[in-house]
Amino acid sequence: MSFGGVRAVSDVDLDLEAGELLCVIGPNGAGKTTLLNLLTGNLRPLAGTITFSGRSMVGRPLHEYARQGIVRKFQIPNVFKEMTVRENLEVAQLGVSNGRSGPAGVDEILELIGLGDQAGETTADELAHGQKQWLEIGMALMCRPKLLLLDEPAAGMSVEETQKLAEMLLRRRRLSVIVIEHDMKFVRTLGSRTVVMHQGQIICDSDFPTVEQDPLVCDIYLGRQ
Repeated sequence: MSFGGVRAVSDVDLDLEAGELLCVIGPNGAGKTTLLNLLTGNLRPLAGTITFSGRSMVGRPLHEYARQGIVRKFQIPNVFKEMTVRENLEVAQLGVSNGRSGPAGVDEILELIGLGDQAGETTADELAHGQKQWLEIGMALMCRPKLLLLDEPAAGMSVEETQKLAEMLLRRRRLSVIVIEHDMKFVRTLGSRTVVMHQGQIICDSDFPTVEQDPLVCDIYLGRQ
């Protein structure tokens, strides 16, 4: 993918297994969000292929991505502020495709995101920032995704909120997840396969302990300390 003379994503070759958790890291401008936009159909690649469950996705309308089970959470929380926590989850449930297994129960998701006590009367606007992030992830999970894409989900969270988010993702079941993140403590806690992007390309693809010791990654992004 190019924008004028800028190669935002170039020669990226990436596979994701069913049920795998993948972190994508790298400096600002590395092409991470552009990659996410390609994987969700917000951008159409100028060259190359994107295949999901054996089916080519290039050029398909956005609703087809959703129907195939590809669900995205953006960096800034996007919830229905005047609705209660439970109502937000119930609205998200309406978008479930009949082609996938039945929708997750609201109570099941409330337990996972830790908002059961606020479900009935608390509106989304009354939640703390981190709780709004959890709620939006819960709304995404109500859609029974096969692939969940998260763009900096830990942004603006406290240390405690970030830890709870990590625990939430590690409790996922039969769900593939791609996380773009700058919080290295969060990435380290997830302990998953990590891809490092720089100038639109993948420069490292390994487990996080290996990635954080890679000399090139340290020079470009993580630093030597």
